[in-house]
Amino acid sequence: MEFKNFIAEQKNTHMTHIEDKVLYGGVNGTRQAINALRELRDMLSGQTKSKLSTKWDGAPAIFCGTDPSDGKFFIAKKGIFNKNPQLFKSAQEIDAELSGDLAVKMKLALKHVPELGIKGIIQGDFLFSTGDTSNEVIEGDKYTTFHPNTIIYAIPYDQAADVRKAKIGVVWHTTYTGDTFESLKASYGVDVSKFKDSKNVWSQDAMLRDVSGATMDAKETKEVTEHLSKAGKIFNQISGSTLRELEGNKDLATLIEQYNNTFVRQQTVITNTKAHVQGLIKWLDAKFQKEKDKRSTEKGKATQQKKLDDFMKFFSTKNQKNLVAMFDLQKSIVLAKLKLINKLNSISKIDAFVQTKTGYKIRTGAEGFVAIDKLGGDAVKLVDRLEFSYNNFSPDILKGWDKVKK
Repeated sequence: MEFKNFIAEQKNTHMTHIEDKVLYGGVNGTRQAINALRELRDMLSGQTKSKLSTKWDGAPAIFCGTDPSDGKFFIAKKGIFNKNPQLFKSAQEIDAELSGDLAVKMKLALKHVPELGIKGIIQGDFLFSTGDTSNEVIEGDKYTTFHPNTIIYAIPYDQAADVRKAKIGVVWHTTYTGDTFESLKASYGVDVSKFKDSKNVWSQDAMLRDVSGATMDAKETKEVTEHLSKAGKIFNQISGSTLRELEGNKDLATLIEQYNNTFVRQQTVITNTKAHVQGLIKWLDAKFQKEKDKRSTEKGKATQQKKLDDFMKFFSTKNQKNLVAMFDLQKSIVLAKLKLINKLNSISKIDAFVQTKTGYKIRTGAEGFVAIDKLGGDAVKLVDRLEFSYNNFSPDILKGWDKVKK
């Protein structure tokens, strides 16, 4: 089956890690994850072409374009998808709702983004605004850098004159179509070649158009294929009813992801999946016991106990056996994913670092990559969670907003 699950009616406000399609997507989501990795493997082995983009670590998200109701240019945050969309069409409207650095960024965007001549509605992420770029020497090389979130992006100084001149930098990744905000449909990718030039906006798109430098050899392709074949075999052994039951219980799926993330924070690889299931059950029990202890009334305690009891109904002996297999399946997906990410990181044109509280800058990979349906539909993110997600969670890694502004 092909990787064809359209994103129609869906807004790009959250993207699932590819291995977590198993948790949230049931049978179809799991199949989609495996097929997405197969397509990417085939692309990197030179057999096919697929749509792929780099996931930039920008912040905050920005939406902009023409309001279909009155034809006026606007900028917005994720409030664009509110029942009553929150749009900003003047500096006064921004000042009435926002403050601090966010207000500054949005006013700069409102002033300068129209210079690009954007048609329709697009979404992107801020990378920098006036005063956010620095000139630094890292590992003996001179760079112009910006640090929007967790990752410090570093462009060789002699190639970054346009960055230093720009008032803002934005990476664009999603295009929306529709006659009303309620009917907007997303497709991944933005054609920046249609934009007008502006010295005030350093405008990038996220698409990876040339992956020839990341072509895998026969041995590398074989290794990825082995992981995916194992994933396929395990998938066929898992009861579809277990995956569908989990798919229908998003609260439980979220709790399982939270438990898995405790291992990410410790930079620990899950090895014994049977023990992992038992650890999950104990973790859930302890979590709800803490919630019970916070309640001062018997009614409040009983409510938390009922929530736990309802969740625990899922952990029958049969389901526990399927959960062990499900975590084994996720492991195989992750191993294939990491092989592909490592290959893609080798063709990055912009260096990336993270900074520790002791001042060291450590070279890192991209935040990740996004595999996109060939027909422009659904997408899943491929992130090295033991690297980027750990850095994102870690209090020891400085974020962009932790820096003292120069």
